[in-house]
Amino acid sequence: MPTEVLLNIFSYLDAVSLLCTGCVSRRLYHLASDNLIWIKIYSAAFSPRRPHWKVNSVEETATSVSLLSVEDKEAGHWKKEYITKQISCVKEALAQIVKPVNSYTGLPVKIKEALRVFGLHFAIILREKSGKEHIVQHVDLSFNDTSVTVVWYDKNWPHLTTLSTLELCGVTPVFADRYKPFDPRGPRWLSLIAKYDLSHLSKAAMVGCDRLVRAFCLNPGLLVGLWQKDDGLAFVMANLHFHRLVERSTLGSTMLYVSVCG
Repeated sequence: MPTEVLLNIFSYLDAVSLLCTGCVSRRLYHLASDNLIWIKIYSAAFSPRRPHWKVNSVEETATSVSLLSVEDKEAGHWKKEYITKQISCVKEALAQIVKPVNSYTGLPVKIKEALRVFGLHFAIILREKSGKEHIVQHVDLSFNDTSVTVVWYDKNWPHLTTLSTLELCGVTPVFADRYKPFDPRGPRWLSLIAKYDLSHLSKAAMVGCDRLVRAFCLNPGLLVGLWQKDDGLAFVMANLHFHRLVERSTLGSTMLYVSVCG
């Protein structure tokens, strides 16, 4: 299909659809990053609000930014600007919702609401010695009085001998909106909370076992289960304290790792 036709079709798509389309192929990625399309989306979302009778159309608003600002920017510039702005808006909204704190514990009053409404969840990245990585979303999550317990398990994880590190990350939808249900398949960013070395896991302090699994503790706050039969990973469990949990899950720890993935 000719480029001009595809660009015309893409001009009718929303931001999420464009980002998903860009994952199909290299050609569609570049076309779905077109600056003229994205500056219209950016302008419609973030232009200053005017009285109703002075509101311009999306096309007029985009044109008023000046075509020169489109042509002079590298490909994908306005897409990056839009995503960056969206992430900033989500962070600001999260900061507001967790602002009230309990006078007795000093912990945010609405931490559970923030995690639920904004679709915050957690993932582990199993990184092989070859550099290949496996991103695994949590299977179960339960709230305690001052912490949240997150569990991962699977039958098809790579063998422990092939792994080098495990990274615990917070996952936040880029287009999170407290007034709309979040799309778990939409674009999201990962923020590193903690990183663990798995190369000597079997030599760490064992905290318990049964006839199927041995459990090992990795600081801070990670419990890893290994199958008795072949030393394969059985489960991973993390206990995360509410103190600055939203900040750590969206801004990262001192080892910051933020990326947008589709």
